[in-house]
Amino acid sequence: MERAKLDFANLPFAYQTTDANIRYWFRNGKWSACELTTDVYIPMHIAATCLHYGQEVFEGLKAYERPDGRVQVFRLSENARRMQRSATKIMMQPVPEELFREAVHRAVLANRRFVPPYGSGASLYIRPLLIGTSAEVGVKPSKEYLFLVFVTPVGPYYKGGLTPVRLIVEEEIDRAAPGGVGDIKCGGNYAAGMRATLPVKEKGYAEVLYLDCREKKYLDESGSSNFYAIIGKRYATPASPSILPSITNLSVRQIAADMGLAVEQRPVSVDELPTFTEVGCLGTAAVITPVEAITYRGKDYVYSKDGKAGPVTVELYKRLTSIQWGEAPDPYGWTEIIPEG
Repeated sequence: MERAKLDFANLPFAYQTTDANIRYWFRNGKWSACELTTDVYIPMHIAATCLHYGQEVFEGLKAYERPDGRVQVFRLSENARRMQRSATKIMMQPVPEELFREAVHRAVLANRRFVPPYGSGASLYIRPLLIGTSAEVGVKPSKEYLFLVFVTPVGPYYKGGLTPVRLIVEEEIDRAAPGGVGDIKCGGNYAAGMRATLPVKEKGYAEVLYLDCREKKYLDESGSSNFYAIIGKRYATPASPSILPSITNLSVRQIAADMGLAVEQRPVSVDELPTFTEVGCLGTAAVITPVEAITYRGKDYVYSKDGKAGPVTVELYKRLTSIQWGEAPDPYGWTEIIPEG
């Protein structure tokens, strides 16, 4: 295999055109056979429900080249099930798990030369996307859907890797409401968050940290990731119906428990900021990002004074990424190798 001529060690977290993408169409009550195409555009009716009524959900997962040269993906089944939950909640046709798996495998293999080499620090980001495509004027579910998977090689989400970032608590703008769609991965959630995120990035913050929209008392999540705090020997992460269930957080909670930490998924009050010993964010893109400080009402709560991640965060990151990269045994069955040839 001749690898793509890219500077894999210095890739940004951004879209890079690859060789092909994979598509399936749901029409007349059934899914089509796989379609592999080099076309990066989608032919779409001007009245498609994804354009007018927001019938669009997506996922994000990664493929990694292992030390032995094989390629593996991390927790594919969890991504497939989360997409099913997302689709069902906004009245879309769910993608069967085996079709999801087939699409991911095919997309990775069709773009094998873009999988970053082991040791580069980069990975292959995989984006499954499901959209309503039939023409409807009037609020009703689509009759037809397109499920596609494209991939792109990416570097770390935050340039510094495991370098702590700064957050600021957002008190005026709500990301999502309880009982709404904050717990699913739909595009509207991210569009709504841009008006909070973009202004604070200009001030030197990496992201905002949202509060619950009812009482403005409890921490929810950051603009792109779940949130956790280490409090002594406890791993605390917010429980809220408006939070997207992070697969990375799900995994880290298991690792934290195996490290002997008491794992708490509960309402976390903003008043607890002074009690945190370490803080971080979790997500597929960022993996684990330590937090240096959180600004709340003009006061900085500092968790890293030397610009380094805390010892618990470092250990969590090490254990998680060693499984993702195939450097350590996977006792949980989280990874699967993509067969080649």
